[in-house]
Amino acid sequence: MPDESLVEKIAHLINVHANAKQVFGDPVERDGTTIIPVARVQWGFGAGSMGQGPLERGGGGGGVRALPAGFIEIRDGQAEFRRYRDASDFAVIAAVSLAGFVIGVLVGKGLRG
Repeated sequence: MPDESLVEKIAHLINVHANAKQVFGDPVERDGTTIIPVARVQWGFGAGSMGQGPLERGGGGGGVRALPAGFIEIRDGQAEFRRYRDASDFAVIAAVSLAGFVIGVLVGKGLRG
């Protein structure tokens, strides 16, 4: 594919690599239970060029990030997705709860005052 533009080359690479294999890991089976790991994968890229002819300059870049999302557990013919939770999930819940409490107190004082 020598005549492809930079954007076409990047799109081709994403098409080849951004597939279900990137999201679902290899299943693991033990004692009648199958576990399929699941990840959240994010892709991004950008490209640009400037000028024309022999002085044309261009560039591009991209990145990928994969985070564990959970796993699918298959047992006795039933499948269930179990979400992976980490400490940041609980920190966000605590922060939102605290903010709600503070706002409630402030509104309550304002209504009485």
